[in-house]
Amino acid sequence: MPTEAPLYDLMLLLSNDAEEERRAKIVDDVRQAISSGGGSIAHDDDWGTRPLAYRIAHQRDAEYHLLQFAGPPTLLDSLGHTLTITDGVLRFRIIKVLPGTPGPPKPEPAAAAGSSRPEPAAAGPPQPAAESGSDPSSGAGPGSGAEPETGQ
Repeated sequence: MPTEAPLYDLMLLLSNDAEEERRAKIVDDVRQAISSGGGSIAHDDDWGTRPLAYRIAHQRDAEYHLLQFAGPPTLLDSLGHTLTITDGVLRFRIIKVLPGTPGPPKPEPAAAAGSSRPEPAAAGPPQPAAESGSDPSSGAGPGSGAEPETGQ
């Protein structure tokens, strides 16, 4: 009984320093390598240019591509080797998709992609300080809140 080839996610980060034609050729070469290696592409999403969480090779942004494909394990080795030595590839990661895993996320529009980093929360208005001795149960009174001072 033949088993289905497992499904994999390939996240590909391409350098913005590489020419547009070079980046397009890298993605086309990956597609061709998957097809010629006995695999098939299920999803191919271009997420566009996005900010990196940290600099990689002195770059702040990268062009993101998500390819979801099925293929034999030997394809992973050859694809990993090729991407490791290809100029213009900043990072890549191949992850096996386990059964029950949600589908790939939808790419955000280009306008919203630049603002994907959360803004710091604004500090709320300052809380009023408790007046000393006004509420003995708060523990803020001069007598440490155990008993109000009687002034004896």
